Amino acid sequence: MTCVVLALTPPTPASEPKFRARLGGIDGRVWSVAFSPNGKSLVGNWDGTLAIWDVDTGKKTAKFDANSTVMSVAFSPDGKTVASVTYCGGIIRLWEAASGKNIATLFDEAAEKRSVVFSPDGKTLAAACNEGNIELWDLVTRNQIVTVRDHNLDFPIAYAPDGKTLAVGYRPRGIAIWDVPTRKRIATLSGHTARVTSVAFSADGRILVSGSEDRTVKLWDVATGKNTATLAGHAGVVHSVAISADERVVASGSADKTVRLWNVTGGRNIATLQGHSASVSSVAYSPDGKTLATGSDDETISLWNIHKTQNK
Repeated sequence: MTCVVLALTPPTPASEPKFRARLGGIDGRVWSVAFSPNGKSLVGNWDGTLAIWDVDTGKKTAKFDANSTVMSVAFSPDGKTVASVTYCGGIIRLWEAASGKNIATLFDEAAEKRSVVFSPDGKTLAAACNEGNIELWDLVTRNQIVTVRDHNLDFPIAYAPDGKTLAVGYRPRGIAIWDVPTRKRIATLSGHTARVTSVAFSADGRILVSGSEDRTVKLWDVATGKNTATLAGHAGVVHSVAISADERVVASGSADKTVRLWNVTGGRNIATLQGHSASVSSVAYSPDGKTLATGSDDETISLWNIHKTQNK
């Protein structure tokens, strides 16, 4: 399969999505955002605080105090639990989404953690650590069940939809594909020219999307490990990537203060979202693909209506 480098094509006005709302009550850099499985709630974090908003009304429904800088948040597949990971102290906290109550603390002081993700069945939590470790936690017993040790492992992490593999950033410029049952690295994807910052699987698990400090987004065929397209156009580091549920559009957030939407089939930049006044650190699609959430260093979270863009 041939890799094609695709340069930026200016979007037409008709393809531009519509700004919907800006979520308030934030007083720090937004590190990450995530939708609940039903798409009705959004969790975001800044400094040592997490909050949940009602997506329809824009009202804050819960607020949690983690007492330390939270680097990553995630909703459980059943929507009942939020996981957060703090950079200092190696602490993972589990919160009751409805009330904001801290229901469990998973602690490993030996490893500073940067990101966390639930397995698709909700039984396991994976955490990526600064030291090159990936920790897997059993959420029934709340015990650490395995630590994958490789000093090249980095903080971007994503579960494949079948729960059998993990994609993890791999220093200095790659992506490692790990087989969860055997706990072995089965592939390494190479092509970026700088550190990988974000990874995301398509809903069917056939496509992997990656963002990098090299200012590009890459699409990968998971079965073959081939880079099928390189999406170029950002003027800064790409911090976060996401792919719509119908696998037709990729969103990328960048240090250049913009979010770009890309057509998966042709690799064309079909829209550029402008409005943040600082780096965009996190992007997330709602499960129905109709809303995009963007978190930024400008201390805001924005919601965008983007479903019409899917057909461009």
